[in-house]
Amino acid sequence: MPASPAPASAASAADTAAPTQAELLDFVRRAAADAELIASLPLDPEGRTWVRLEGPGGSEAWLIGWPPGTGTGWHDHADSVGAFVTAAGELKENALAARLPTDGWKTLELSEGVDRERRLPTGKGRAFGQHHVHEVLNESDDRHAVSVHAYYPPLPQIRRYSRTGPTLRLEQVERPQDWQ
Repeated sequence: MPASPAPASAASAADTAAPTQAELLDFVRRAAADAELIASLPLDPEGRTWVRLEGPGGSEAWLIGWPPGTGTGWHDHADSVGAFVTAAGELKENALAARLPTDGWKTLELSEGVDRERRLPTGKGRAFGQHHVHEVLNESDDRHAVSVHAYYPPLPQIRRYSRTGPTLRLEQVERPQDWQ
């Protein structure tokens, strides 16, 4: 596993304040600028690859490789805040500018005007709050993208959605043990 761009602190997580969205964004920007770290990620032509990093203040961080034409599908990160930056190539983020109910629904009709699109070329990224619903895509036909992501608290779950027009449907809830 590659070395983390930020060394682990000797202080326990209980002694460290939770990192803010701005601190997570600063971390992923610094990591994305580490050419040696980015070059250490093995890239697979068929599927996404990832390596876990040591994030600031007990956060969960990932270095992710995106083959051409791949994406995450619609999802959120539950109660975690986060940030990500494109380290190589370009990613596109489609997001919803709406706060969704967190529990008790399976299907929602989205209002007009809630869709947001961002192009994130190398060096660009963003921070986001809890329950941020988005999808991230590498729309290139021939070039990998690489990105760095950080979340705090470490992801308790990811909710996955399908979308048809204005209809958003909760499809699955994944927990950390599903990713190991």
